[in-house]
Amino acid sequence: MSGTANPRVERVEAAGEAPAQVGESPVWRVAEQALYWVDIPAQKIVRLRVESGERSEWRLPERVACIAFDRHGTVLAGCETGLFAVTLPEGAPHGEVVSVAPSGIRKLAAPSFPFGDMRFNDGRCDRQGRFWSGTMVQDMSAANPAGALYRFDAQGVLSAPVVSGLITQNGLGWSPDGAVMYLSDSHPLHRTIWAFDYDVESGEPHNRRVFADLHDYVGRPDGAAVDADGCYWICANDAGMLLRFTPQGKLDRQIAVPAVKPAMCAFGGRDLDTLFVTSIRPGANATGHDGHLFAVRPGVTGLPEPEFAGVL
Repeated sequence: MSGTANPRVERVEAAGEAPAQVGESPVWRVAEQALYWVDIPAQKIVRLRVESGERSEWRLPERVACIAFDRHGTVLAGCETGLFAVTLPEGAPHGEVVSVAPSGIRKLAAPSFPFGDMRFNDGRCDRQGRFWSGTMVQDMSAANPAGALYRFDAQGVLSAPVVSGLITQNGLGWSPDGAVMYLSDSHPLHRTIWAFDYDVESGEPHNRRVFADLHDYVGRPDGAAVDADGCYWICANDAGMLLRFTPQGKLDRQIAVPAVKPAMCAFGGRDLDTLFVTSIRPGANATGHDGHLFAVRPGVTGLPEPEFAGVL
């Protein structure tokens, strides 16, 4: 793969032949030189050591939507009933899914969900190591704006809702200096990306404004990544595209993806010059590429994914 104006997007065959139902939350862990991601309805966390092709899978007791790591490699997972610390057992046989034992999971915090059928969705750490994630009603057809964005700090305190009125929270990201926070709502009724000024000391966003309205472009704004130049890459779900916006909110690049529903992207590889893209497999109209993992070298580099600043 080469970093060209129209780079080739390749399916990562080592990720396995079986597609994910909802592939989300790719995280490149520099310490392991490995890519992690989740399959939400399958309740799985997946790891791929890209250079060797070694793949491991772990199943959790409930749906897992987003993950981050602390410096010891413990997973901070946003799930259906709250945030959990998860210790993944090593030695998983290749090709087998290992269930995480109850002793390997500890509940950290949970919001007061206003409805029963809710879960966490998109999440990641800010540049200072605070974990952010939002909630959503799992039945997207209900278009219920009961979702909210929360902050979980290094002291183990879960905030009150920081941003409310979200249907399908997504698109979290921070500028390289951490001074701008991005957030989207990917529901068809919203399709909006917002930018906030972000106080790196207090972890408080303010001055919310529209960064990009995807009604003016294509697709729905799903998961995102920010490159070293401060540009914001968003997966245009339902459109089979990656879109890059400059810090000023100008669309300056589009890359087609073989899957119609790219879900989230993350920079990885030894030089952080590969953009990995997870995808969702729709129901009756799925193609052979939907639900698989893809990689592209867009000619720019990313930044290391921040680790959670606390100890889980």
